[in-house]
Amino acid sequence: MKQFLAAVAALCLTLPTGALANCGASEDACEVAGGSYHARLPEGPIKGAILYLHGFGGSGEGALRSRGWSRTALARGYAVIAPDGLPIAEGRGRGWSFIPGRPERRDETVFLQAVRDDAAARFGFEPGAVILAGFSVGGSMTSYMACRAPQSFTAYAPVAGGFWRPHPTSCAGPVRLLHTHGWSDSTVPLEGRVLRGQDARDPEALMQGDIPYTLAMWREVNGCYQLRADRFVTQGAFLRRAWDRCADDTALEFALFPGGHVVPEGWADMMLDWYEGL
Repeated sequence: MKQFLAAVAALCLTLPTGALANCGASEDACEVAGGSYHARLPEGPIKGAILYLHGFGGSGEGALRSRGWSRTALARGYAVIAPDGLPIAEGRGRGWSFIPGRPERRDETVFLQAVRDDAAARFGFEPGAVILAGFSVGGSMTSYMACRAPQSFTAYAPVAGGFWRPHPTSCAGPVRLLHTHGWSDSTVPLEGRVLRGQDARDPEALMQGDIPYTLAMWREVNGCYQLRADRFVTQGAFLRRAWDRCADDTALEFALFPGGHVVPEGWADMMLDWYEGL
């Protein structure tokens, strides 16, 4: 019995605090046109929401199991909304339809907007108070959403994922965006990498994009005055560069941390401090 109780206690410690939604608990997903999502709510009033896109092979349900960032978000009063990507192949989990030149399996813009609106109506928060965030290919999907339909979400917070090659040459409008990346990320390196094909010179190669190019695109979109950053923060776990002299109601910041392909410890607090300070 003691061993059983210890196992139950250990399991409880691995789960984020907060209440399970009336749909979205375990496999009881919330359904919208085009797909499904899962949700976890803070125990008190809902301040806003983070709509979080899982990485390659993941799922919305799996994203809710995070012991780190989601626990922090819930404690700070944010609902965590985790949509399901599309099935990739048998036993390989789920992903997102955004890769340039590849067939579009789902209109992800319409789907994510539907998730936003359904969750806001169902759980009682403002649809205009939602951050779109994501990890790895979920971070890439976040970046493409910011490029294609920037007014869909209040702010964007991709982690370890940006544009793919060929890079977009323009985006729809200004954004408020914080990009976070690991210095030693070898899965999605800052320079990108070849995933399929002979090498970077192969015109048919499948290649991740270049994060410095991604930041240059956001500077152009936001009408930033200068190429270099205006503000640097070197305290704490993140090395941060911010472009402040840009168009009104925009924000652009890059946070680098000394790690690999992970959502780093402290990301949620750092990101929400940034968001609440806008």
